[in-house]
Order: sequence, then C-alpha cells, then structure tokens
Amino acid sequence: MSEQMGIEGTQGKSAAPRPLALVTGAGRSAGIAASVVLNLARAGWDVAFTYWTPYDTRMPWGAEPEAPAALRRQVASLGARTMAVEADLNDQATPVQIFDRVERELGGVTALVLCHCESVDSGLMDTTVESFDRHFAVNARATWLLIREFGQRFRGPHGSGRIVSLTSDHTAGNLPYGASKGAMDRIVLAAASELAERGVTANAINPGPTDTGWMTEEQKADFTRYTPLGRLGMPQDCANLVTFLCSAEGGWVNAQLLHSNGGLG
Repeated sequence: MSEQMGIEGTQGKSAAPRPLALVTGAGRSAGIAASVVLNLARAGWDVAFTYWTPYDTRMPWGAEPEAPAALRRQVASLGARTMAVEADLNDQATPVQIFDRVERELGGVTALVLCHCESVDSGLMDTTVESFDRHFAVNARATWLLIREFGQRFRGPHGSGRIVSLTSDHTAGNLPYGASKGAMDRIVLAAASELAERGVTANAINPGPTDTGWMTEEQKADFTRYTPLGRLGMPQDCANLVTFLCSAEGGWVNAQLLHSNGGLG
C-alpha cells in the first residue's frame, strides 16, 4: 500500500467538528464512490477515501491516474478535510494499515462506506480458481476485515456509527463477482446485529445497473427501456441514499438490503 496523498481542507477554529467517513474504491471520477465522497463532503463530513490504480489499469476503462488527486481537491473545496490512500484490498494486512493512517491524520471514523470491488466477467465453466479467490479476498474478506477494524475502533456516540456497502445480484456470466457479493451481504447484515451494542447500523445497497462508463449503447437502451422510470441509474442516485443512511435521519434504517434501481425488475 502506497503512502497516502497529502491532507487538504481546513476547519475554522469555531466550527463544530465534522464527522469522518471512510469510503473505499474511489479511483474513478465516473464511479459511484467518487459521487459518494463528494455528497458526504457537501453534507458536512470530512472524507478519507481509498483507491487501487492497478485494478483500473487491467479493466476495459483503464486507469485514471489523476482522479484521486482531483477528487481530493474537490472535497477540500467544499470545506472538508480529506486524504486519499492507495490500498490493495487483496492484501489481508491492508485494512489495519488504512485505519491506522486515517486515524493518525484525521481522527476516528464514524461511517464506513464500502464501494470497492473486484469484478471480472466469467461464468460457471470458465472461472479460474485464482480469479474466484481474488474476488472473495477483495469483495468478502476485505469487507469483513474493514468492518471488524471499524467495530473495534469506533468510539462515537451510541447510535451514530454507520456501515454502508454496495452490492449486486448479478451472477450469470459474472459468477465470482456475484457469489462474493452475496457473501459480503451476509457479513454486512451480521454486523447490524453484532455491532448493535456499539451503536452502529449496517445496511447494503443494490444500486442496479449504473452508468459509470462500462455500458455499451445497446445496454444503455435496454436498461432505459426496462426501468419503469425510463432512464439509466446514475452515480448520484446511489450517493443520495448513502448520504441519507449516514445521516442522523437515516439512523432507524438498519440490517437492510435496499434496492435503489428505479424499479428495474
């Protein structure tokens, strides 16, 4: 895991402390995680975020090396403190390292938002063991370790802790991704019960197909046609729900797997 990028943003001396969110997987400007980071900053949060450039490099959309620095500047312009950490979540030591760095520089985390993923298409017959294991390491094991670390360290007021993860029900043709996301769901829902005494809520969001640059024109047309609201899902749609769940007003929503997909069947 590389050294974190510099901290930006300021707080006035008389300003009330802003709560701190940690968002994973914010390596692309078009991604859901980037929208989540900005939305939380607008809502009064300081935001640390992680990214992993080698994953984007081997995906069809390619790497966007300047995206983390650009996102950090945008967050700072909203008056929030922020930092970015390049983090390989395939490494089981990484979650502890992330929390150590974020706590050292920004303080205790109040909300953990899990937007990272490994997602490489393959089916039942052609998935390799290596790919299967990598999907489970990143999507399930890292989620467990990040949640465990958050639970051990959380010291906020009872009822203020938040865990939100992004999931998917896609499995056919994308077996290791869907299977590992299913495991992730169970880990998050278990956290809602096991971390209840610490005052932490935990929910998963299935945003459905979201236009983050991976869709073909044919796919865009199909998703638009079959969505009752007649448009594509956008990153901001999911970010709005994440921000609500992290708010005080969203504190009564707990242990839920929420579909936020415009009614797509």
